[in-house]
Amino acid sequence: MLTGKTAIVTGAAGGIGLATVKLFCRHHATVYAFVRKAYDDFQSEVEKMRADGAQIFVICCDLQSDESISAALKELTAKTKQIDILVNNAGAVADSTSFQMTAASKIRQIFDVNFFGQTALTQYVSRLMARKKQGSIVNITSVAAIDGTPGQYEYVCSKAAMIGATRELAIELGKSNIRVNAVAPGITETKMATNISEDLHKETLQHSVMKRMALPEEIANAVLFLASDMSSYVTGQILRVDGGIF
Repeated sequence: MLTGKTAIVTGAAGGIGLATVKLFCRHHATVYAFVRKAYDDFQSEVEKMRADGAQIFVICCDLQSDESISAALKELTAKTKQIDILVNNAGAVADSTSFQMTAASKIRQIFDVNFFGQTALTQYVSRLMARKKQGSIVNITSVAAIDGTPGQYEYVCSKAAMIGATRELAIELGKSNIRVNAVAPGITETKMATNISEDLHKETLQHSVMKRMALPEEIANAVLFLASDMSSYVTGQILRVDGGIF
């Protein structure tokens, strides 16, 4: 599905990001995996994929740092100027805290990762896409950004900002034949899910038709659809992948 395509996946070291990287590689994309730090376990996964014939390159990028973003983009440009797919997957979540007790510094920190850093990356990549008059951008947001969730003001607002960005950029970039969509996962089996309180975890599953968490691979399947030409007439959409939350 992705033969001849070049993709960037942020937050590629684990969970949804790693599942997406593996899936893209299986579908023959060249993948630039953006990670905050290339830990040994991630490097082992990369070597396994390369052994299977995958074209994958690792770029370290801290989305909280303008300097790190600039350095990462410089490294990317030295390797390629063709980017067909951008998956803005990197995300951060803080421990649950009531709104009244949430520090402004924590809100800024979460927004730097979940919104501002990825905005800077999207600005750059969309220029490369515009030159070739094609591209697909997939933002990973959350059902929490649509429905809300207790004690996660900064996370909900930052992910809601990505929903707004998705719809706005679909309009702005459509003239350059760049599609912009988002996937809004429900509760998923990732390290981030460990920050969810047990009570909230149980309550969320009670409201889910399927009564279980998603596997990262199930979210990656939705990302693949939106990234590929299978969704060539889809843009500006927010696809909930939540097991049927009502």
